[in-house]
Amino acid sequence: MRSILITVLLSGVVLLIASSCATVPKEPLASGEVRLLGMQVPGSGNLVLGLSYNIYFTFDADGKPEMSRACCYWSGDPDRQYCYKVKDVKYGSPGNFSVDLSPPYPDQQRLKCYVDYVRDGKRQRTNAVTSSINGI
Repeated sequence: MRSILITVLLSGVVLLIASSCATVPKEPLASGEVRLLGMQVPGSGNLVLGLSYNIYFTFDADGKPEMSRACCYWSGDPDRQYCYKVKDVKYGSPGNFSVDLSPPYPDQQRLKCYVDYVRDGKRQRTNAVTSSINGI
């Protein structure tokens, strides 16, 4: 009885480990679509209030869509959107761009951003990415 229980438990552990290593493929991008992959904040997220910083974003895109602005929400004011001009767009796999951003709030905040871009002549919005910012 004990050996059966040990065998069942070990089998469960092996299955759990095997399933955690499995990867789920991403959906392919639709024609003209942009998908944000991440955001890099300088200084490990410790930013001085009132100073402007280059925040870098990485993305995947089908083609070279026009990206005009990145809009962000701060957890300290989730109802107010701050938009920043996208600059230095470099297309590739992955591509990247930056925005100049100045933290408006002190203390620990979550920054959630998306990008507006043009697809088939219509303005579209990407998925959102988040990062922690500590305004000092």
